[in-house]
Amino acid sequence: MPSEPEPRPAVAAPRRPVRALARLAGVTVLAGALVVGVSATALAAPAPSADAVRVSAAPTTTAAEDAARPPRTTHGPCAYTETPDEPAARPVPLPPDPRRTPARGSVRVTLATNHGPIGLTLDRAAAPCTVQSFLHLVGKRFYDRTPCHRLTAYPTLSVLQCGDPSGTGEGGPGYRYRDELPTDLPPAPTDPTGERRVYARGVLAMANAGPDTNGSQFFLVYANSALRPNYTIFGEVDAAGLATLDRIAAGGVAPTAEDPAPVDGAPALPVTIRKAVRWHHHH
Repeated sequence: MPSEPEPRPAVAAPRRPVRALARLAGVTVLAGALVVGVSATALAAPAPSADAVRVSAAPTTTAAEDAARPPRTTHGPCAYTETPDEPAARPVPLPPDPRRTPARGSVRVTLATNHGPIGLTLDRAAAPCTVQSFLHLVGKRFYDRTPCHRLTAYPTLSVLQCGDPSGTGEGGPGYRYRDELPTDLPPAPTDPTGERRVYARGVLAMANAGPDTNGSQFFLVYANSALRPNYTIFGEVDAAGLATLDRIAAGGVAPTAEDPAPVDGAPALPVTIRKAVRWHHHH
């Protein structure tokens, strides 16, 4: 049996085939990665500023000038960086990046899906930059009305992957940021090499396309999985959310003409995040 693909963003658009394959988190393409690819058709252009509308405004830049401009990076500790070659699947600004990134406490978010709620508790201490970006995308409604495009059902990789508005597995927010990797995960008993760790049932983690390429795609672990510790863990799924995930997983992976009994692909029961809601606690 081929090694499992990992939680990476989907393979990138055909125009950059080499990078696309690399996205599969170091796993063979057959295996499937928890990867986040970015689609070529994503919308890149930011909305024009008010100044651009004035008659006296300076002429707009050409595409060539835009391409020549270095990608913008925020100035705080998280250094969120534009990815002009992987434009946003849905327009969204760079996240705030305060000098003192909140690194204590937890934040509750609920993903209201067509199969029921998935409650998340985000852990700022474990991954402050990741939580900050995720909450930014929730606040900008980036995740509203988006599909969860990938379900895996390997014995050692059992996850639902979401967070790409394009639904292709290639879409992201038009920026990337660094990893905040776990260091205390137990070794996976199924891996004799000792390289893989247990990403336990209930873990919420980021998909990526290699080191320091986090964007918007994330995965929810519904059964203990064995992965190299290359994926930022930034929270956990609540009991009601796990019940929702179990219902989705029970439906299996949608069969295709090429593979009538797949273990990695679109969920047979289509999953839509209708709305992502942050809960503000008042003390």
